[in-house]
Amino acid sequence: MDILSQDIMYLPGVGPQRKEILSKELGISTWRDLIENFPYKYVDRSRIYTIRELTADMPFVQIKGKVLSYEEFKMSARKKRVVGHFSDGTGVADLVWFSGAQYIYKNYKVGQEFVVFGRPTVYQGRFQFAHPEMERASDLQLSEMGMQPYYTTTERMKKMGITSRVIEKTVKNMLLKLKDPLPETLPTFITKPLHLVSRDEAMRCVHYPKTPQQMKAARDRLKFEELFYVQLNILRYASDHRRKYRGYVFQHVGKLFNDFYSHNLTFSLTGAQKRVMHEIRDDMRSGRQMNRLLQGDVGSGKTLVALMTMLIALDNGYQACIMAPTEILAEQHFTTITEFLRGLGIRVELLTGIVKGKKRREVLEGLISGEVQILVGTHAVLEDPVKFQRLGVAVIDEQHRFGVEQRSRLWAKSENPPHILVMTATPIPRTLAMTIYGDLDVSVIDELPPGRKPIQTIHKYDKQLTSLYNGIRKQINLGRQVYIVFPLISESEKMDLKNLEEGYASLCQIFPEFNISKVHGKMKSAEKDAEMQKFVSGETQILVATTVIEVGVNVPNASVMVILDAQRFGLSQLHQLRGRVGRGAEQSYCILVTGYELSAVTRKRIDIMCDTNDGFRIAEADLKLRGPGDLEGTQQSGIAFDLKIADIARDGQFVALARQEAQKIIDADPTCTSKEYAMLWRRLRELRDTNINWAAIS
Repeated sequence: MDILSQDIMYLPGVGPQRKEILSKELGISTWRDLIENFPYKYVDRSRIYTIRELTADMPFVQIKGKVLSYEEFKMSARKKRVVGHFSDGTGVADLVWFSGAQYIYKNYKVGQEFVVFGRPTVYQGRFQFAHPEMERASDLQLSEMGMQPYYTTTERMKKMGITSRVIEKTVKNMLLKLKDPLPETLPTFITKPLHLVSRDEAMRCVHYPKTPQQMKAARDRLKFEELFYVQLNILRYASDHRRKYRGYVFQHVGKLFNDFYSHNLTFSLTGAQKRVMHEIRDDMRSGRQMNRLLQGDVGSGKTLVALMTMLIALDNGYQACIMAPTEILAEQHFTTITEFLRGLGIRVELLTGIVKGKKRREVLEGLISGEVQILVGTHAVLEDPVKFQRLGVAVIDEQHRFGVEQRSRLWAKSENPPHILVMTATPIPRTLAMTIYGDLDVSVIDELPPGRKPIQTIHKYDKQLTSLYNGIRKQINLGRQVYIVFPLISESEKMDLKNLEEGYASLCQIFPEFNISKVHGKMKSAEKDAEMQKFVSGETQILVATTVIEVGVNVPNASVMVILDAQRFGLSQLHQLRGRVGRGAEQSYCILVTGYELSAVTRKRIDIMCDTNDGFRIAEADLKLRGPGDLEGTQQSGIAFDLKIADIARDGQFVALARQEAQKIIDADPTCTSKEYAMLWRRLRELRDTNINWAAIS
């Protein structure tokens, strides 16, 4: 049996109760789980300080000396504070405990030498350590201590006495039992040129490094390995897919595309749109299935590119569909596409959850007969009864709301997998795109249509609402419209809903001369659509809403976006909301309203929003501030794996290096059968069978 598969229950100090808690709280059941539970930080224990050297701003330090005496101070009828006076010969410091007197007197005897570890603070002119760690000096060898690891713990673990120190000792006991070196998982032709330490050295030193340099070398090796196998799996999947599935060859650009381009398109494409169309055109005539991610900021013209892509499919005798995550966005696409294609005789239909009865039957029959040439829909497109005669292109908008499994279900709708174009208005940092969308080719529309003025973003405090309302009134009197967004993060938060209702009533009193619409997720679809339509048509001048307007609302006349309690939104969400304005030729404004008391991270988010309109800069900043698991999009679909030690936000150089090395392997052994790379394919199979949810990316 693999030694790392052993149960942790039999390690000294664990037992069945602690094993159960470690399993439930941290997913640790085997030796492998324990050794792969990496420290989140380290404290340097390689140096002893003297009391004379201590300063109030020091982090954790250790001193060596003896307890001279103890004093007790009554805090209440049942509680007392124990103070031990501790000296190392250069001065005296106090050791303070607020509980556990009997344990202290029994284990920390006066006159014995101890090493005390903790954070020094000053109280009444003397240094003190509250609840310090203490060990007999005779039990410690300074040269062996090095960097002390700290492990994640939960409240439930602490109640059962499972502290970071307990985990540290458990790991040490396990490593002592691992007499033989751990098997290598990377070949020397990778490790040697990259100067990576062995897996055995990395695994041991990551828990017990003697120096910061040793710690870095261990972590670098493990980060690279983790990301390398993620990238190898992604690229192996993409390579397999390209070999197995031939794409439809669309050589012909015919009448429908040319008529649309010559007669219905009333403006010129941007240089970025032309470049992306060339990339898509090359894919569609290459003989391989297109799998392309189209990134572009709000208002950059992604839908137009998607429509022209679908027209190429129609010109070659195939059908096309575009799938959106919400009914509002699907309806918006349907309206936009219908308007664009007016007079060309192309049958476009909408399929969402509210299309029922006779109309639904007509749409489904039209798809099977081929009369419906373009289908616009939501998740309803994925349902079994929806069958196409010849589906050639599938466009998926806001991919992160669907996930890879749903993308692959579209393939079953066609004899061969259709060409896939994935669109997102959420700019994705390069390192994240390489990892989450690593099997897709990437195109970027990084240019806005001419005539668009950059949106001005302004931060106001909630005590400045009078001047804000005057500005809103001025804009509406100029003929513009205004969004006011309340922070309803979750539709189940009743207090937020109450705040929106009260806010709406208050705004009706503040602006009695204007018509105001109200939209939130608890409203019925018909009611919501009616209110939205009033704003779109200009019947109402102000739209009070929650984040339901984040996508799918296109009102070129709206020039002001007010976001209340902006500190409650993430950067990506703020950027998406800001993108609802700035769609016309007039100057537009985004007003972020907060209270005065803001955390450093929140203030940074607000400053970034005011400094730039660049979605990619914002996405990079969001990734660094929040981490990949919290980002808008990655959280819904779940990153395809749990990274144990690498951090995509901070380890971008490792992501790029890992992908580069993985690509070399795929290029050299595309069928994954060469004996030279047998170790890699064996390890990849092991990982697929253990703790990584690879299915999400393959």
